[in-house]
Amino acid sequence: MGNYSEPLLLDRSGNSYPLHDRRWRGDDDSPLMLSPLSGLMPEQIDQGEWSLWRYRSVLPVDPDYRVSLGEGLTPMVALTWGEHRVHFKLEWFNPTSSFKDRGVSVMVSHLRSQGADRVLEDSSGNGGAAVAAYAAAAGIRAKIIAPAATSAPKILQARAFGAEIELVGGTRDEVGTEAVRQAEQIPYASHNWHPMFLQGTKTIAYEIWESLGFTAPDNVVLVAGAGSQILGCDIAFSELLAAGQIDRLPRLLVGQPEHWSTIADTLNGVDRAGRGERVPTIAEGASIATPVRLPEAVEALRRCGGAGVAVPEEQIHAAVRALAARGLYAEPTSAVAVAALDHFISNSTITPDQTTVVVLTGSGLKSADKMASLIPA
Repeated sequence: MGNYSEPLLLDRSGNSYPLHDRRWRGDDDSPLMLSPLSGLMPEQIDQGEWSLWRYRSVLPVDPDYRVSLGEGLTPMVALTWGEHRVHFKLEWFNPTSSFKDRGVSVMVSHLRSQGADRVLEDSSGNGGAAVAAYAAAAGIRAKIIAPAATSAPKILQARAFGAEIELVGGTRDEVGTEAVRQAEQIPYASHNWHPMFLQGTKTIAYEIWESLGFTAPDNVVLVAGAGSQILGCDIAFSELLAAGQIDRLPRLLVGQPEHWSTIADTLNGVDRAGRGERVPTIAEGASIATPVRLPEAVEALRRCGGAGVAVPEEQIHAAVRALAARGLYAEPTSAVAVAALDHFISNSTITPDQTTVVVLTGSGLKSADKMASLIPA
């Protein structure tokens, strides 16, 4: 544990609960957040640790129970993008090839400390693969509930780790509803609901800060489905600001597929009904109609002066190809962030003199079937 008193779990109604409580939501059925933690000083980083656990002084988990596969410390590559120099954070270098490994490492470590011997997760793919992997590493049984339309390579990966797989027809949100029902019997390791997932996700921002010489960028461009990256970055940069390690919050600039743009539309005051019926998107990892933490994600964007944009499907396709042309094989969900980058460059929200980081969340290898439909033969 870090050098602070143990934080509390807080729900939207203002109720607080001990961190060791075996709960994933509040008595008011709202998602939980941790009370604010102390920020990190550079000298507190464990330079001999080559994983996100180098930041363990700001991770509220007993290190005796940590479950690690070497997640974190992903490369940040600077490339010329038009007239801009842009840093791309390559999250597919994580053990299961997506950023979800960060949150799952911390979440499964926490559940292990509570004695869990079985966990349940619902996922469109990457989250399920991550939970399956870390549960296997911890010697914990895992059950993954996923949409029937999930990419086969993602299901195969979770199955390879020994997880029990249940495919459910319907939308991503309907899958989540089924998981909540089953969570009455099985400890819920939900990357959307569990507060400790965000504590792992925040290490993306700590790595960006460290990689930039302990300074904050001007902009961090993200894809959002449920919004865990928004919240993770908001938590970490807020901790660093409170600790006097940065002098401002970076702007978080978010892209979402246009028919699944609940966070961006809420931020921008757009009436969702005007978009018509929801249609499937190739960016399956971001096709979430009702994000569990919608109010918190929108507030985080407002707090930093951020922005959101709904990205048309053809722009996602073009972004996949543009990345591949630069040697970056990112899955379509990741490419939503690059389409957002192009949008925010075109309207001068992002200017060449600013430091901009784009987080690419997962590998194209995770969506081989969808990538094949986008890359010319």
